[in-house]
Amino acid sequence: MLKEVNFPAHRRFKSRTEWEPIGFFSDCLCNSTRFDLMLGFFSSSAINVLSYGFASFLYNGGRMRLIVNDILTEQDKNAIASGELDSPLPYFDITNIELLKNTLSERDAHFFDCLAWLIRNNRLEIRIVAPKEGVGISHTKTGVFSDGLNKVGFDGSCNFSRSALIDNIESLTVSCDWDGCTPAATINSIIDDFEHVFSGKDESVVFVPADNVRTHIEGSFKNKELQELLEDEYKFIQQDISYKALPQTVVDALGKAKSKVEKEIGRIKAKTAGATFQSPEPRFPYEEGPRDYQQQAFENWKNNGQKGLFAMATGTGKTITALNCLLEIYKSKKYYKAIILVPTITLVEQWEKECRKFNFGNIVKVCSKYSNWKQDIDRLKLEEEFETSSDGVSYIIIATYASFSKDVLFNEINSFRSKTLGRTLFIADEAHNMGAKRILDKIQGIRYARRIGLSATPERQFDDKGNKAISEFFCSESKYTFEYNMREAIENGALCRYYYYPHVVHLTDTEMVEYMRISDRLCKFFNNNSGTFTKYDDIVKRLLMKRKRVIHKAENKKEVFLSILQERFKEKGNLKYTFVYVPEGSLPDYQTHEIFECADYLPDDIDTDRLIDEYSLIVRSISDSTTVKKFVSETIERDKVIADFTNGDLEVLTSMKCLDEGVDIPRSELAIFCASTGNPRQFIQRRGRILRYHPDKPFAIIHDLVVAPLVNSSAENYTMERRMLESELKRVRNFAQLSENMAFSVQELEDILSFYNLSIF
Repeated sequence: MLKEVNFPAHRRFKSRTEWEPIGFFSDCLCNSTRFDLMLGFFSSSAINVLSYGFASFLYNGGRMRLIVNDILTEQDKNAIASGELDSPLPYFDITNIELLKNTLSERDAHFFDCLAWLIRNNRLEIRIVAPKEGVGISHTKTGVFSDGLNKVGFDGSCNFSRSALIDNIESLTVSCDWDGCTPAATINSIIDDFEHVFSGKDESVVFVPADNVRTHIEGSFKNKELQELLEDEYKFIQQDISYKALPQTVVDALGKAKSKVEKEIGRIKAKTAGATFQSPEPRFPYEEGPRDYQQQAFENWKNNGQKGLFAMATGTGKTITALNCLLEIYKSKKYYKAIILVPTITLVEQWEKECRKFNFGNIVKVCSKYSNWKQDIDRLKLEEEFETSSDGVSYIIIATYASFSKDVLFNEINSFRSKTLGRTLFIADEAHNMGAKRILDKIQGIRYARRIGLSATPERQFDDKGNKAISEFFCSESKYTFEYNMREAIENGALCRYYYYPHVVHLTDTEMVEYMRISDRLCKFFNNNSGTFTKYDDIVKRLLMKRKRVIHKAENKKEVFLSILQERFKEKGNLKYTFVYVPEGSLPDYQTHEIFECADYLPDDIDTDRLIDEYSLIVRSISDSTTVKKFVSETIERDKVIADFTNGDLEVLTSMKCLDEGVDIPRSELAIFCASTGNPRQFIQRRGRILRYHPDKPFAIIHDLVVAPLVNSSAENYTMERRMLESELKRVRNFAQLSENMAFSVQELEDILSFYNLSIF
């Protein structure tokens, strides 16, 4: 159904973005039963591009009406070729089918096989039009998709040609009738235009007789069955996805089309035992095979009864390590089944991409972004029921923790047959989330014999019970099945080496007055001996947040931040490949159990948006050519933002937490931490983002702004402040020990360490 298609909120599709026009057409074709189309011109490449998703449209019972121009004048042909195409492509008189057929590639012929199927089944009507006066040409590029309940119309610059949908920068605007009166009126206008031409009422054009066209198409192409058309389509999309010259956004769009074709083939398999379709053989995506430590992780997991908790540094390929285990299952059993849990929607998409690199298919995504998960899971169960082999079908379900923890979805996913679940590999990415959602309590009775937990930091702070439960679920008795820490990864070249520069930041006089006022009140609830608060209520929470607010907003951070940027710009001439973590302005990250409990407390007096805007403006002030973009939860077209950052068109990304988990950007070279955090998981993940290997990056650079208020040793709050700073310095110690310039950290922090009688080692 069309409402199940994921449309952008702005309803515009544009080349080289997350919302590729080719993705729009393949998505709508796969979710429609009626398609009316008016084309500006017709070419062999138009036939080629229309093939994507077309067999799926037929399987859904699709009916099509098509209006095309008969032939272009030489003058118009040259004008369009020079204006839209890198090199001239032949334009054909559609009435000359024999000539056209001889020029078609195998993929082009697939489209005409589909047209012939439509004609034989009375599902296609064609109108070929020519300008009445014999000059000029209609450049309409409009159409309407319908599923019987809803309609989606489009109007834009896109022609149905490979050049338009893949090579050019094209755009189109979409109208959905469920969006309100205005979009519905737009769709009706497109329909009226179409009907005006199709019915013969448009006096500006004349019809070219189509009887011969229909007869020649039907008689010239093979009488293929619908399943064969689907299998052809799958093959062609697979070929295109592997074509290296295509933009990644187009590859992603084709990947979605491929997934939809897989679903239709799966439906046929469920209905007809003995279907012959075979997806490409799963394989390791890189010729050199898994790295030694990734293969060792598999061996440890296998020897531990196919259960394991992998503690692997961020950037060392946890995803590939886990999928290699699934691949080894396939090599042995000739099937694969997996349920993968991830913390964010971004990671759902990222895991799907990695799965497809292994040639894993039949993938179902479950999160708030997708509404048709239930019918997909029902389809998998149906396929299992109809499967004639003893092992059942192969599939992968990727879900967010938030979705999986909901009772309806939890019961749906875990209602597969016990035999099926026993053969399913349960993978938990960022496995510490299993404790946060209390999923372990719900899942204990489910028979997942194969299990893998992944995390750079599997242990949850101040949650011994949760840590024990996670370890027991994934490892049985041992703490970790496999461990590959950051030191090993750096020494072995899996992560790049780095230089670490902490910068001590002091509060201004005005900030210090406010800070001391809060700290003096807070210390009355603090036990100096135990390092904990004697009580923990809203008063303490509020004071802690006010204290954190002063640190986050410390004015001197901006001066230090600016000087770092200026020095980098002077050295490189630009700020390319730079991450900036700005203050979140919300949750505290202190190191006592009582403070940790306030993680769900949200203050109303911190203007986070203003903080990230201020830091972004500082970046922009470096030069007229400097480009910066906020990378936050509301950011649209994330893939395009990351692509622009990777190729250097976008120099700096400013973020709060969105770059913490799962965002893979190996090209990043410089990170500036303007937000203090004592949470080990957070700063380890942030460091891992910047240390990912890239052949053009010999090393990475990290700058860390450490706010250190100076409190007199005779003050009542001195002990509490010393404890708080000691917590902050755990991050500094962790960073400094593995850096190439550890001496710099000692020198930079010498005064503050001496003042509080502390050591980072």
